[in-house]
Amino acid sequence: MAVVVQDPGRAEGGAGPARVFLVDDHKVVRTGLAAYLATEPGLTVVGEAGDGRRALDELAVLDKAGTLPDVVLMDLQMPRMDGVAATAEVKRRWPEVEVVAVTSFVEEEKVRAALEAGATGYLLKDADAGEVAAAIRAAVAGEVHLDPAAARALTASLRAPRSAADALTPREREVLVLVATGGTNRQIGRHLGVTERTARTHVSNILGKLGLASRTQAAMWAVKEGLVPRDGR
Repeated sequence: MAVVVQDPGRAEGGAGPARVFLVDDHKVVRTGLAAYLATEPGLTVVGEAGDGRRALDELAVLDKAGTLPDVVLMDLQMPRMDGVAATAEVKRRWPEVEVVAVTSFVEEEKVRAALEAGATGYLLKDADAGEVAAAIRAAVAGEVHLDPAAARALTASLRAPRSAADALTPREREVLVLVATGGTNRQIGRHLGVTERTARTHVSNILGKLGLASRTQAAMWAVKEGLVPRDGR
């Protein structure tokens, strides 16, 4: 079963079918994905590209037309511009667009690089069709969907020293648990009776103390350390 963690930075809500953009250097892969997704209710493919640079060009065109995708399925190994670099650029230009990384191999460095670049999901190319659709829907819903092997590789690498964890204040521990269980900054602020800005500051302080690079890593670290159960409940 894939590991799913709600992304606290994802805006809530959304209407209409989820728009999907496909990026893979193999035409047959794009064609197969497009054919499958066309059969999935609530999903529609709005474009495709064979490498990261072409993807950015096509997304810029869609942006001008007001039809940016909700989710990009991004192959990580491509010519001209690889998926990690393309993901980072997509998130820089269009932070509202979610990216699900797709690759043939599970390597801790690749998993970490993709998530640090801004990906909100990580799939292997041998994933079944249903898992691809589930990862797209998870991204739209503000959840981080990780292939189980990718999740294991990532959690094994998150070894913040115990002294750093002990440096968290009781309030920061409470915030960390709320992050790991899917709380947005607004929800955390409401729960604690503080402003959204204060909640965001708490999250930033936690990342700094634990030496982690993203909220997703913080959530995964909290699960690994047993602060919340693995199913997020």
